[in-house]
Amino acid sequence: MYYKLYIDSVFILQMTANLYLLSLAGKVLKCTATHVRIWLGALTGSLLVCMAMLAPVGTMGMRILISAVPVSMCMLCITFRIDHGRKLIHGSLVMAGCGFFWGSIMIWIMNRFRTVLKGKGSLLLTIAAGYAAYRILYGLLTAVRRKQENCLRTVAVYVPALQKELKIQALVDTGNHLADPVSGAPVCLVSVELAGQIASCFRSEKYHVIPYRSVGKDKGILHAYELPEMVIEQEQKIRKEHVIVAVCDTGISKESIYQMILHPRLLED
Repeated sequence: MYYKLYIDSVFILQMTANLYLLSLAGKVLKCTATHVRIWLGALTGSLLVCMAMLAPVGTMGMRILISAVPVSMCMLCITFRIDHGRKLIHGSLVMAGCGFFWGSIMIWIMNRFRTVLKGKGSLLLTIAAGYAAYRILYGLLTAVRRKQENCLRTVAVYVPALQKELKIQALVDTGNHLADPVSGAPVCLVSVELAGQIASCFRSEKYHVIPYRSVGKDKGILHAYELPEMVIEQEQKIRKEHVIVAVCDTGISKESIYQMILHPRLLED
């Protein structure tokens, strides 16, 4: 018993699958690449798989299995320029996971329409089913990403008055209602480490005392200062003048991905 293999069909199917898997893996790994690099990575992966299938060593299944990890690593290097060993292994596992779910959805779709197209139409059906599975899985990953961003939304913040460019990650906390008791202006919280980096921009004559209440502590006092200007980057840049920031010695750890807790009112134009 033997199977007739059309290498051109294998190349087209593998190329298409690589494009989908690289796009899905980039979504999970939060990596970006140009269209040229994605196509180049997919092309390289297809050529390597075809070469492994044609190699006169061992069985077909064994050759494909052994070459799977090196091929995926090669595609990740070319597409996303990942060259660290541990990151390559992690990326390969992510690609394998994406391939498992993508292939499962594609097989389910093909089984629904297997009786519609047969023979010469099977290649077209496979490509169409692969695209439909890709769109479904990509939509699910996008929905999960948006849910995560809504739960922990951060924006980039800059202080133009600084002599050096300092990118600050700020957490948008809709539960932050801290305000100056006199003017009612919104107050942001910054870590002690960040306060030391931007202290040269503080206006000493604009010192504020901010009373607050929090969970685990009935009440307290925060030392706050005024920044002459602050730029918030999201879809569009938002410039805010005379921004009050309070130094918080608790709640923002050194390991946090953000160094500031932004008041939601500052996002209003």
